[in-house]
Amino acid sequence: MTYLEAINSVLRRLREDQAATVLESDYSALIGDFINDAKRIVENSWNWSALRDTISVVTANGVSEYSLVGSGQEAVVKNVVNDSANKFMGLETKDYFNSVYYLQDLVSGTPHVYTFIGVDSNDDLKVKVYPQPDGIYNLRFDVAKTQGLLEADATKINVPHNPIVQMAFAMALRERGETGGQSAAEQFAVASTALSDAIAIDANRYPDETTFMVV
Repeated sequence: MTYLEAINSVLRRLREDQAATVLESDYSALIGDFINDAKRIVENSWNWSALRDTISVVTANGVSEYSLVGSGQEAVVKNVVNDSANKFMGLETKDYFNSVYYLQDLVSGTPHVYTFIGVDSNDDLKVKVYPQPDGIYNLRFDVAKTQGLLEADATKINVPHNPIVQMAFAMALRERGETGGQSAAEQFAVASTALSDAIAIDANRYPDETTFMVV
């Protein structure tokens, strides 16, 4: 479903005229804002299959800090592999990195741990690795990253669209204040059910992420 199709889906439910473009009227633009708000809520509710990607980082000798290009601030790192060394990399604390980089002799070698150090000027996540690379290593960061703000009519929505439409419809009902039928509270319940169902379907692909063990 495209951005414009989602807007028109909500407009039909409101018994409003459909729009030929997102910015056709102030009201269609408002519904577009609700679609973006709902999309963000849905995206943050689960690490969806459609949002998962692998970001490759190639290290350089003596360089310990790298940007995860294209990740955005809200990306979730699922796992990291040093592909050159055929090993998983672990996440360590900032205190650990302060200790190994500043409180003892610096070690160079094959990176096997990483930590987050903020974001760069492009709002992408930055990481620091240890040991400090002594050459070229290919690191693979498996992430779940959110889609950017929807703006163009034909932009395809990546995550399941039904929860987004249902939630945006609920937001529109709440904003309107009168519905002549279904209340906003009832519609938010419908949206919540749609989101739960979509998560359950997608979660079946990742049983290891929904199985918890007592330790």
